[in-house]
Amino acid sequence: MTPTPIILDCDPGHDDAIALLLAIASPEVELIGVTTVAGNTTIDKTTNNALRILELGGRSDIPVYRGADKPFIRPQDIADHVHGESGLDGPDLPPPSTREQDLHAVDYLAQEIRARDGKVTLIPTGPLTNIALLFALHPDVRPERIVIMGGSIGEGNRTPAAEFNIWADPEAAQRVFLEGLDTTMVGLDVTHRALITDAHTERMRGAGRVGKVVAELMDFYARFHKSRYPDLAGSPMHDPVCVAHVIDPSLMTVLDAFIDVDCSGGPSWGRTNVDWRGREHFGDPNAKVGVDIDGDRFAELIVERISSLG
Repeated sequence: MTPTPIILDCDPGHDDAIALLLAIASPEVELIGVTTVAGNTTIDKTTNNALRILELGGRSDIPVYRGADKPFIRPQDIADHVHGESGLDGPDLPPPSTREQDLHAVDYLAQEIRARDGKVTLIPTGPLTNIALLFALHPDVRPERIVIMGGSIGEGNRTPAAEFNIWADPEAAQRVFLEGLDTTMVGLDVTHRALITDAHTERMRGAGRVGKVVAELMDFYARFHKSRYPDLAGSPMHDPVCVAHVIDPSLMTVLDAFIDVDCSGGPSWGRTNVDWRGREHFGDPNAKVGVDIDGDRFAELIVERISSLG
């Protein structure tokens, strides 16, 4: 089977880091490039973190391109209360021995997608600033598919209404959904059922250097989730679900939906209004939305693939 070419547009971040490692470890996909965006932390740190994780996984040959350093409109607000000061607090990761490419992330995306005649799957796991800029500056560029980590049908995690990635740049997200491409939204309704438990963490801890580092990442990441979500049996693995869905679509149940982002500036700013029932006065479906996942099988995939990196 020919692997699916993917580009991760990310803001590492603990779960972004695990998404990167899952992609590296999976023969079903080919990670051809990584673009970074400000989100979980600043653009300097997300870019540095992407380089560090690729080096940890033995794939410093995969190019990294720095992207947008702030949202379209709203003031930047980082998630250091979740990911720590570095964005990857927990393990002692050395500085990268490589650096990012000179080309801006948005120009790289346009160049790569054109060169491959659109046969690229974009996996944005941070705010959608780079992707919206891509469509604004290069309207001819049409990737084959987009799998987004963001949004929620129900409760948010940054506000009661909004999930962090969409909330961080709602206007960019609205632009992406209105493009009408083959877009799948992987929101909190799914990722809060895609849990890594302490038992999974301990299994990875014994699987070589990469597994040990991932376990140390999970140790730090789990502290926040045990405090904020004591009702959950583990820590949600938001971003790796997108990669896992491309690897094995049978893991997640999806429905056609019309998705609109609240850009009103009020208390629901950043909420994803998701209609999968075909209600009157809403539009025809413009995306797909994840509604369920086989959490046990997902967790086993994470443990197996991370452990294989040694």
